[in-house]
Amino acid sequence: MSRQYETVIGLEVHVELATKTKIFCGCSTEFGGAPNSHTCPVCMGMPGALPVLNRQVVEYALAVGLAANCQINQYCKFDRKNYFYPDNPQNYQISQLYLPICHDGWVEIETAGGTKRIGIHEIHMEEDAGKLIHDEWEDCSLVDFNRSGVPLIEIVSEPDMRNADEVLAYLDKLRMMIQYLGASDCKLQEGSMRADVNLSVREAGSPRLGTRTEMKNLNSFKAIARAIEGEKRRQIELIEEGKMVIQETRRWDDNKEYSYAMRSKEDAQDYRYFPDPDLMPVVISDEWIKEIRHRQPELQPEKMRRYQEEFRLPEYDAEILTSSKHMADVFEETVALCGKPKEVSNWLMVEAMRLLKEHEQDAQDMSFGPANLAKLIDLVDRGVVNRTVAKAVFEAIFARDVDPAAYVEEKGLKMVSDEGALRTVIEGVLEANPQSVADYRNGKEKAMGFLVGQTMRAMKGKADPSVVNKIVKELLTK
Repeated sequence: MSRQYETVIGLEVHVELATKTKIFCGCSTEFGGAPNSHTCPVCMGMPGALPVLNRQVVEYALAVGLAANCQINQYCKFDRKNYFYPDNPQNYQISQLYLPICHDGWVEIETAGGTKRIGIHEIHMEEDAGKLIHDEWEDCSLVDFNRSGVPLIEIVSEPDMRNADEVLAYLDKLRMMIQYLGASDCKLQEGSMRADVNLSVREAGSPRLGTRTEMKNLNSFKAIARAIEGEKRRQIELIEEGKMVIQETRRWDDNKEYSYAMRSKEDAQDYRYFPDPDLMPVVISDEWIKEIRHRQPELQPEKMRRYQEEFRLPEYDAEILTSSKHMADVFEETVALCGKPKEVSNWLMVEAMRLLKEHEQDAQDMSFGPANLAKLIDLVDRGVVNRTVAKAVFEAIFARDVDPAAYVEEKGLKMVSDEGALRTVIEGVLEANPQSVADYRNGKEKAMGFLVGQTMRAMKGKADPSVVNKIVKELLTK
């Protein structure tokens, strides 16, 4: 009988905070500038340059910690983590080891077996390093220090996850919570949220943890899921062959779906941490915590409950609409303008979600304004356009945020309800389809649907369906 194994997973999640300036200097944190254009002596690690802490970084860290049910260290310090690497300008990183700002928290996730609590060991503040760009043509590596000094929080979980599904649920919960707080946009593709996976396997039922490895270079949820499955298989194969799993840091290659050893896993003492002598301790008063707690926005679980109670939406609708803060904002602002929550929900959940999927975009990438969606709903309600035409108009709104009334006028898309004009077209359709007319009169009800469809096609979708149905039925029963 083959042995059964259990996977034990903990995550280190790095989140770039949404401050306008870096953690210890006034340089811009904007993504995508020309290399080394967002730099100064402080974030370039020049001798004698002194860091000054950005207060907003502390406030964002506190907001995330409170939302994640953490204890707050009201007296915390910064430490120097010493290591040499070309993208690390000072040859040390300013981080927090001994007294991190938050500790002992938790978030709840939904799993196949129900609700599960994932422990958070700590959250600490630190600065990001620069970025190495490997130029294969010139056979050299270049350093861009724009990212150096960008503020991060690192969220270190307990090893409470057992499979890829739980990991993705945890990451999604963190991402949604942080986006709602406005602390980060959490875009994995831009590196503003990065996850390192610590994974080990052990025989099912064993109280002892196996030897863990750390997986890096994971920049999408799909890559994380594949890396977990790949590393789990690799460790089980080693154990089954009687070999040792080595504690090390590994790099995941998502194209080859394989991981490579990068270096042996360092312990804290390898970094020679010591308190940073240039930064004062951070003292967080009860009043400051109270102020941050008072400013906390309505998070997804509360918003979801409110949508069901206030707008009478089904639980499924409420969950989809609140799964993105941007989607929820668009929904609420549109409802405030038109007063039709279920109608707004339908447009966002059906048409907007369809177009997002087609364009491989996230909900936060929607760029149209609530005002134009509210105007479109009003045009449908007043019978200016029918739903078929409205869907085409919504595509233009989604792509270019056009004014629907002007677009309908310009393209000549107003619904035709004039019975005289429609009667003439319908008579032509009946004359061109004698077999379908005969089929209907011989009891085949579906033939009428075909004739209505042919009429709508002849009218290029601009006819009032209710008027078309009425006239077709009237002419068929003569």
